[in-house]
Amino acid sequence: MNQKHDAERRRALGAIASLPMLPLAMGTLSSALLAARATAAKPAQRVVQAVSFTGMAAPSLANKAAMATMGVESAMSVHYSDNSRANFGLAYQSFFTTGDRVPDGNGGLTLAGGYYDIKNQPIVDLSVPTRARQFFSDCPDGMSLLKLEHASVPGVQGNTVFAVVQFEYTTRDQSLTKTYSRLPSPIAVLTLDQNPATGALSLVKYHNVDTSGVHGLWITCGASLSPWNTHLSSEEYEPDAFAISSNAPFAAFSKSLYGGETTANPYHYGHVPEVTVNSDGSGSVKKHYCMGRLSHELVQVMPDERTVLMGDDATNGGAFMFIADRARDLSSGTLYVAKWNQTSGVGPGSATLSWIKLGSAASAEIEALIDGGLQATDIMDVQTTDPSGTLTAKLPHTKIPYAGKFNWIKLKPGMNKAAAFLETHRYAALMGGSMGFTKWEGTTVNAKDKVAYVAMSRIESSMLNGSGDIRVEGPYSGAVYAQNLRSGQVDSSGAAIDSEWVPVDMAAIPALISEDFGGKAKSKQDALGNFANPDKIATPDNLKFSEKLRTLFIGEDSDTHVNNFLWAYNVDSKTLTRLLSCPAGAESTGLHAADDINGWMYITSNFQHAGDWESPLHDIVKPVLDPLIRTNYKDRFGASVGYLTGLPRLG
Repeated sequence: MNQKHDAERRRALGAIASLPMLPLAMGTLSSALLAARATAAKPAQRVVQAVSFTGMAAPSLANKAAMATMGVESAMSVHYSDNSRANFGLAYQSFFTTGDRVPDGNGGLTLAGGYYDIKNQPIVDLSVPTRARQFFSDCPDGMSLLKLEHASVPGVQGNTVFAVVQFEYTTRDQSLTKTYSRLPSPIAVLTLDQNPATGALSLVKYHNVDTSGVHGLWITCGASLSPWNTHLSSEEYEPDAFAISSNAPFAAFSKSLYGGETTANPYHYGHVPEVTVNSDGSGSVKKHYCMGRLSHELVQVMPDERTVLMGDDATNGGAFMFIADRARDLSSGTLYVAKWNQTSGVGPGSATLSWIKLGSAASAEIEALIDGGLQATDIMDVQTTDPSGTLTAKLPHTKIPYAGKFNWIKLKPGMNKAAAFLETHRYAALMGGSMGFTKWEGTTVNAKDKVAYVAMSRIESSMLNGSGDIRVEGPYSGAVYAQNLRSGQVDSSGAAIDSEWVPVDMAAIPALISEDFGGKAKSKQDALGNFANPDKIATPDNLKFSEKLRTLFIGEDSDTHVNNFLWAYNVDSKTLTRLLSCPAGAESTGLHAADDINGWMYITSNFQHAGDWESPLHDIVKPVLDPLIRTNYKDRFGASVGYLTGLPRLG
């Protein structure tokens, strides 16, 4: 017995000996003895009462190095139950920069962010023959942090923690030719070694997930962790099956993946992939074909483990909801689209929401339609110009908004289910859904208050012109909306919606509305080049809510801020705080707030495409910062995957 335990034992015995000798019943005496022993053996501990953040200033050219890297000069303040306070300075720690050689768990090294074809062979960049090398991504995106019972990975000295990270695309090849959406997205499981004493995480193993069984992955963007500990990925900007013959990026994607430009089937993409992590640090993936084929971005499962709210990063996008037939199982269910019943058009606007049922299906039956050879023209007739007077069909075509333009469509007999799950955008518009949102990005949930938060990255185009029921004013640089979630709702047919987590309204949070200089899109710049106030959010993208901290975290994908930021917004104090600044030209991605991993809390954060210069936004800073960013991040081919350090143990 060590000295500490011996001292605790003596204190416990002393406490018991000092109890008054009263004629108590045996049960009462036992309770008193146990209470005394517990009190003596476990001195009163401070309990966390509240947490707040102290923010950092936006970097300037006076400190050019800070503008060219992941900068963290913020802090967390913890208020305890004994009225004491403690401040903890935050910092940033990278697991790796893409393009690094990292341990594969088998004694070798593998390429972080590397690309692979359908046979799991490296995809090689041959654009400069003398410098042939495997492609790797400069755009890590969605990330989840989790732990598993009975995990066992060689090399872990402390606690085993896993992360899943996906790579959306790579910006360019070595010849500097744009390669966006021309390569299949990789996704990896990271095994991390958690130091039990400090909470520090270090990379032990990098496992590239085999995606061949799901036909590869297409533009994986935001992600979330399901309540049952799986990683819910996304495939955004679903390829239009009616224009696939002229889609050069999709042909290049097919060639990279399969070796042939026409091999890939567009209907296999635009779905929700789900990654399951295994106890040995490996992972597997399946796609859910019953959640709508749309521009998925960061889906969020509600606490009932059945209701899923989904972002739709599109022009003329919609508000979609999926309700699974069974908890913890997304393989079958019912898909809905919202009707925006506008109550105000001022600023970002507000509305009540009602819901239209699009259909019910199992993933397997929709996948069978695809694999059975179903073609777009089997589902509906689509015209891109008004067919009035040129077609004499018995059923007229219906004009709908689609991708910033209009289509005239006519559904083929018996194709409602195929249309609902494979031509979701067009079918939702046909059924009366309000297909007028632009740049609907992340979605997250505050379970205690039954509120969902939605990032509208940019308010433009179809949100301004009323083409999908929505006609608001802006601002261009976006806003975060709140949705109240309620039970007892019915759909447009009067049928009950089997969920207690249905959004019933939608309005922007005043503190989370961007402020464009000049009052309109890109009309005025400050001395550094910002088009929007750098002390307020601009083009919010990633969203995650921490129940423990009562804090909404917001990452930017801004074309109006010179540097993109990660923010913290306390929903009780209504305080907005800047936590982190990304390298200039980079997007803040990979956001995940894990409230308790063996007692420690974590905020993960990545970035994409540092030094992706836009004119005139970056005209002032580019000459100064470009050499620094090239030095820091592999000539702008690399990007960081990591987390904020310095958070105290809160568990």
